[in-house]
Amino acid sequence: MTPALTDADRELIDAAAATIDASTDADSADAAGIHTMGAAVRDTNGRIHVGVNLWHFTGGPCAELVALGTARANGARRIEAIVAVGNHGRGVVGPCGRDRQILFDYHPGIRVLLPTSDGVRAALIEDLLPLAAVWTIDGGTQAYDPGRFDG
Repeated sequence: MTPALTDADRELIDAAAATIDASTDADSADAAGIHTMGAAVRDTNGRIHVGVNLWHFTGGPCAELVALGTARANGARRIEAIVAVGNHGRGVVGPCGRDRQILFDYHPGIRVLLPTSDGVRAALIEDLLPLAAVWTIDGGTQAYDPGRFDG
């Protein structure tokens, strides 16, 4: 993990927070709502793309996945960093397991901003899924690739 956030990281956090602050439908006294998380991703051109979650009892998409889809729709092909922020000032929230697997499979080397005991820090997705097997559209689950973890 990196010891401190960069200015670009703080800008990403601010974008996610502003997005959910403007989009949440949950009362401040109640965390329940359909839109309670905002996410922001930064592509390799430095552009920021945002999204909000769509909660549904069947497992609607997390804010991170919506932000990734928005980035793609806006022409981004490579994503370098991602963060999610909870509504009503809850701050940065780490990605769920499903999101981590998707980030690992589609965005190798992405920096993930998440809370730690030392405050918000950045970690490479490979550090969040040690010893994971890669999945690809064409080949399904692949054998362990030490190059993803040793570099």
